[in-house]
Amino acid sequence: MVQSQNDYAVTYTSTQICAVKGSTVDIGCSFKHPSRVNVLKRVWFTKGNNYNPEDLKTDPAYAGRVSYSSHWKSCTLTIRDLRESDSAVYKFRFETDWKDFTGLPGVTLTVTALRVHVDTSYSNWATLTCQSSCRLNYRPSYIWYKNGHKISRRNQYRYSANLNPSDSYSCAVTGHEDFSSPSVCVRDDSCNRVNYSNRRICAVKGSSVDISCTYNSYESPIQSKSWFRSGRGSEDLTEDSQYAGRVEVTETERGRSTLRIRDLTESDSAEYHFKFKTQSFEWKSSLPGTTLTVTDLQVKMLQCFLLCQ
Repeated sequence: MVQSQNDYAVTYTSTQICAVKGSTVDIGCSFKHPSRVNVLKRVWFTKGNNYNPEDLKTDPAYAGRVSYSSHWKSCTLTIRDLRESDSAVYKFRFETDWKDFTGLPGVTLTVTALRVHVDTSYSNWATLTCQSSCRLNYRPSYIWYKNGHKISRRNQYRYSANLNPSDSYSCAVTGHEDFSSPSVCVRDDSCNRVNYSNRRICAVKGSSVDISCTYNSYESPIQSKSWFRSGRGSEDLTEDSQYAGRVEVTETERGRSTLRIRDLTESDSAEYHFKFKTQSFEWKSSLPGTTLTVTDLQVKMLQCFLLCQ
């Protein structure tokens, strides 16, 4: 798409882009101007207006995640670690010593999370589809998880599964496994599964934090259940000396577990997981849990909060 005026022009490679949460996107762009003028400033923006834009590089929400192409006449914008809040209309504006020019209407970026759609039209099989809220601009490969464990060599967005009522499935785009879809049942709603309320949480040193999940076991009764953290095996946090006197696990309702950690320290920064065990099944998955980031200064909290969105 090209917008030009008196030898000034901005060209966008595409005006509609769909990308998966957690990935990196390049918004392709080039511009031109008369050879006699000098470019003083180049800006990408989503806020402000066409005459007084707010540069993305100064927006705390994009801190450390955006870069502009340095190639001559290229204005490609790169955004890393995409969040759903990045969905917006992006515009490029350049200022010269003669006039300023904004490329309209801009580029609409939609950042999508994933979900699994289950089709049970067939009597013994379900067709699972890894869906996004918009049509992706590229053809990614996918990873499928069954009962929390990765299924090898399943890189298609569709997967056929046996209608076993105990099984749950989740999907992710290869390279962005931290942003997998919630686990869903293939039949009824009684399968084995764990879904976390938040994938990322930020907190200040010395404060308290609640990390929650919902869970279900196909088989009863559940013999044991506990929370553990990455990098320390699967030791129950209530028995971990590092957390002595600082953790408690509560269930305010059936099927919802909450881990509370008090008097947080920076060493508490980690990924936390929930597991349960029955006589013949144990949920201890390779799916991502909840990542906690603890910062030591409140002035860093805004940056920490933005990182965890």
